[in-house]
Formats: sequence, structure tokens, C-alpha cells
Amino acid sequence: MNVISSPPRPEAVVIGAGFGGLAAAVRLLARGFRVTLVEKLDAPGGRAYTFRQDGHVFDAGPTIITAPYLLEELWALHGERMQDAVDLRAIDPFYVIRFDDGTEFRASADVEKMRAEVARLAPEDVAGFDRHIAASKAIYDVAFAELADRPFHRFTTMLRAIPDMVRLQGYRSVFGKVASNFKNHKMRVAFSFHPLLIGGNPLSTTAYYCLIAHLEKLHGVHYAMGGTGAIVQALCDLITRQGGSLRMNSEVAEITTQDGAVSGVRLMSGEVLAADVVVSNADPAWTYGKLMGAAKRRRWTDAKLSRAAYSMGLFVWYFGTDRRFDDVYHHTMVLGPRYEGLLRDIFSRKKLTEDFSLYLHRPTANDPSLAPEGRDSFYVLSPVPNLGSGTDWAREAQPYRDRVLKRLEETVLPGLGRHITTERILTPLDFQHRLNARDGAAFAMEPQLFQSAWFRPHNVSEEARNLFLVGAGTHPGAGVPGVVASARVLDQVVPDAASFQRARA
Repeated sequence: MNVISSPPRPEAVVIGAGFGGLAAAVRLLARGFRVTLVEKLDAPGGRAYTFRQDGHVFDAGPTIITAPYLLEELWALHGERMQDAVDLRAIDPFYVIRFDDGTEFRASADVEKMRAEVARLAPEDVAGFDRHIAASKAIYDVAFAELADRPFHRFTTMLRAIPDMVRLQGYRSVFGKVASNFKNHKMRVAFSFHPLLIGGNPLSTTAYYCLIAHLEKLHGVHYAMGGTGAIVQALCDLITRQGGSLRMNSEVAEITTQDGAVSGVRLMSGEVLAADVVVSNADPAWTYGKLMGAAKRRRWTDAKLSRAAYSMGLFVWYFGTDRRFDDVYHHTMVLGPRYEGLLRDIFSRKKLTEDFSLYLHRPTANDPSLAPEGRDSFYVLSPVPNLGSGTDWAREAQPYRDRVLKRLEETVLPGLGRHITTERILTPLDFQHRLNARDGAAFAMEPQLFQSAWFRPHNVSEEARNLFLVGAGTHPGAGVPGVVASARVLDQVVPDAASFQRARA
């Protein structure tokens, strides 16, 4: 009896174990590929890496989960439920915005509560709030619901999107769009700062990102018990259960090609992994400028990569305390005295200033397991210029930390310095060296109008067949929903596994 063996399953290599790479691996496994995920660091997560220090657990990056259905879908592809692997909980208010004069604004999923907050601080802007919420929904219905997982590698897709862009004023900036609805400066700040969470300058980021207000209202803001790293670990467990391979401490040196198509990757160790498909979750500037640096590139040349505008950097200070600060909310924005001027200093002038605005994260407000009993874990994040500023962070990190400490003690954490028991700092230098981020940019390319959609590095590479990109630097952009949605695009553009098998038969 003759046994006819089926052709081997096609191989896919995913570079980088951030949310984009993890989501890509899950989807490729569901489509019949054998998947190997390779990661430079000693643990998965990328920007969502987890630090553990002196009994404290610190999420290195993303702490806010919106649009959880995008994550739930990954488990559903394999007949499982995310709820069985991750304890995700809604939080309301989403965050507290503390203005420089001490007044506070609480952002909520409840429109009536939000309207009341606006009426309390800026009664003249209640009607403007209603206009803004309506505009945010209209933008969301197009820019996120319709376009977030639509591939933009063909210019005709961009042409079809232009009428909606004009109608929804996507050519305006977020701040410009918000300012058309609100008169009060505090309200303009409260409803326009969101692009900073994805690396954008509210003064120049396309008004399409006004959709975030409706995204938060529709899907809520959530946190994961155990920290965002618990989601990362659950995704890794899902990948291994489905037969995928995860390899840490395995940095890629080169994406190899043959006859215009990818053939695999070569690791720094010299080992070569053959692949029919390669998906890069690395920043596009690294993917093209380093991993394909020796290849002749048609679009993403070194010159083009140098001309691109990259997001701001981040100064992140993680610290644990020997007591709890129970009057501090889970998410707090501690704003400084300036807004537009500070944004121009960070993004345009690339100047490290004495003043700043801060995002303070206290996960132990809702999850005491992230610190020893009776203690708190915090991180505080400050947007700063990327390394294009020439800032010497080896010299500036400690003085900057001291200024941040002083500001926190003056505002929401009095006496903090006496209670810090453990700490660590990340600067743009760490983003450059640990995450291979060009100029230490925290979110890859800045989401300006002409660096979005078709103008952004495509999910389908022009430089080699069967090379695909996911993550913050490609369409639709940064933030957990955007990064996970970038992997969703793969279902439309990666050839089906069966097509590779037929070619081998």
C-alpha cells in the first residue's frame, strides 16, 4: 500500500515578541503555518516587557487596554476564550486629569458624567462637548471600524478614503479639531492630549485620532490583573499550545532573500532559519535600515528613512514605595503649566525643558499583587524629545528624575522621596539600545497625516515578496488596539498556507 504524504506545512518566522508579533503568530498558526517567533530580549513583550524588582512588578509600557474584542478574537481563532486566560477588568473613571492649578477632570464612559464634568469646569463648552462626541463617533465609524484593518499598500485604497478624510476633516490636527468645539483651554487640553499616548503631537497629528474619545466610550478602558504582562504571557501560552515556537535571546541580524522573495532570517549567532513568510514586528526603520540594510530597496531607502519624522521619546521612572498612597488614582495625568509651548519644545524644537507633563500609573490601586503587602508600585512617564535632540541622557537622567520627584511631591505624592525603596529609569537611550528604536523614538514614526495610511510603511513590504510588517510603525499605528489590528491585516494579505503546500506538491 502506497502512502501519499502531504507536503510539509509552510514556515513563518515572526521577528519580535511585542503585541504585534504575538498577535501575528496567533493568526498565522490559525491559518496553518508552522510559526517560530524570535525575540532579542530575554522575555517577551517588547514595549510591553515586564520588570520585576524587589517584590514589585512594573509594566514597562502599555497600561491601558481599550477595544479588548481585538484580543478576545485571538483566542477565538483557536476555539478558546480569553476570559479563561486573562482577568481583564473595566475601570471608570478612565483617568484623572490634574491641571496645573490643582483642578481635576475625570474622564468616564458615562456621557452624562462627562457632560457634568465639562459643565463644572467650563459651562460654556457643554454644547461643544456634544459636538465633539458626535464628531468622534463619525470619525471612529470610518477611521477605525472600516479602515484600521484594511491594508493600505495600494494607492487606490488611499484614493477611495480621501472623500471621507475631507468630510471628517482628517486634514486638520487633533488640537485644531478640538479647538473648533471647545473654547476653554482646559477642555482643549483634556480632549486633545490622547495622541501623546501613541507618539503623536496633538498639534500636528491628523484629526482622525479624535476617534479615541468614542473608542474609550464604546469599549471602555481596562486593566489586566497581574499587569499588562499577564496578557503577554497568556498569548505566549496560547502560541505554544497551538504548536508555535518561542525563542528568546535570539536577535535577528538579517532578513535573507532569494529571487526577490524572503527565504528566512539569519540570527546574530549565525544560525539561519528558513521561512516561506517573514513578519517583522521590529520598527520599520530597523527592519529596512538594518535587517535589509544590504539589500537594494525600492522605497524605504536610507535617505527616505532619514527624512521621516519620528515620535517623541519617553523618560520613564519606575519606583516602589514602603507605604500605600491610597488617595492616588490608578491613572493620573499631572499636567504642567504649559501645553502648546511644551509640545513645540518636545516635537519641533527638540528641547529638554525644566517643566513637563506627566502620566502617573499606580496599578496597585486595583491590583495589590503587584507589590509586597502594604506597598505600592508606580511608574511615571514624561514625554521628552527623541535622540535627535542631542540630549546626553547619561548626564541628564538623574537630574531629570529629581525634578520629576519634586513635581510629584508638590502635587499628588507629598513626602514621596522618603518612601521610595526601589527604582529604575528608562530613557530614549534604552529605547534605542533595547528595542532597536531609531532615535530612541518610543512609538516609531510620528502619526502625521503624511505618515499615516498609504504614506506609512505598508503591512505588505515593497522590498521583498512574502515580507510583512506589523506593530506601531506600520498601519494603522501605535497603541495596543492599533498594533493588534496591524496583525489582523495579515489575514487579508498573507498568502494562504495551502498555496505554499500546493506549490511543493
